[in-house]
Amino acid sequence: MNYILLLIGFVLLVKGADYFVDGSSNIAKKLRIPSLIIGLTIVAFGTSAPEAAVSITASINGQNGMAIGNVIGSNIFNLLMVIGASGIIKPLLVEKSILSREFPFTLLISIILIILSSDILLFNSSINTINRIDGIILLILFIVFLYYLINSAMKNRKESLYDTETSADLDMSNIKSIEKSNTMIKSILISVIGIAAIIFGGNLVVDSASNIASSFGVNDQLIGLTIVSIGTSLPEFVTSIIAATKGESDLALGNVLGSNIFNILFVIGASALISPMTVDPKLIINGAIMILSTILVYFYAYRKNDISKFESITLSLLYFGYMGYLIFIA
Repeated sequence: MNYILLLIGFVLLVKGADYFVDGSSNIAKKLRIPSLIIGLTIVAFGTSAPEAAVSITASINGQNGMAIGNVIGSNIFNLLMVIGASGIIKPLLVEKSILSREFPFTLLISIILIILSSDILLFNSSINTINRIDGIILLILFIVFLYYLINSAMKNRKESLYDTETSADLDMSNIKSIEKSNTMIKSILISVIGIAAIIFGGNLVVDSASNIASSFGVNDQLIGLTIVSIGTSLPEFVTSIIAATKGESDLALGNVLGSNIFNILFVIGASALISPMTVDPKLIINGAIMILSTILVYFYAYRKNDISKFESITLSLLYFGYMGYLIFIA
């Protein structure tokens, strides 16, 4: 039965992501908001809903290894496999704004997470923990990030409206307003259906895959870093792949970076606020791998303002190597 549910989950993820990309892209165009902003917010937070649900639930249940491992594993999967697979399909063009803002911010908060987790090394503590104060720090940074994105979206929309508004359009304004309203409602409905299918499909995949893994006696931490992290990242994977095939590089990259930021700041922050989490030293090593992965992708993107097919292949191969490392140390 678990295998059938796994298959159904995959189907829902694929179709849901297709609808969600179409709907969110149309919303961005109608509101004159850049696809990058949509990718960093609606798409990223929507596709990260499974990570939030899994990690917060795991934290409440005291499964710290799965809660943190899910986020770190998902972020590594996003950086190496999601960007890698998307770039193999079509080279990803990278806007300068991503290089100057989103990439450095993602790297910064990844480093902050490891610092907050390294109590044994930095503070001579007996255990590594992410406590409620650490959670509050992460959530404050998340609010700051949201504030910046909202300001950027409003600024871009005002500039776009100012540039395109002409007096010649006044006679047709009522008709265009009605058409725009109807199209917007349709796009929002498509997006809602898409994200519902993504979240439901993601949950089916995670639950069934976890049950399959547990039947083989695999521990929570390894499940979090592998099966669960890959399962909860499937929405990002499918959404970015489909966005790349449609030439929406900004949406594909924005989805990954926004998702990683959301995972670290909101998912870990909220989980720690609900229940302080003990961090296994092995997870610190995986956190370091997450930071190195961010630096590598940033380096690729910075060199020529794109991520080529060859670079994408190396990212995908590195992820397979990482999976081999996890299985070896298990």
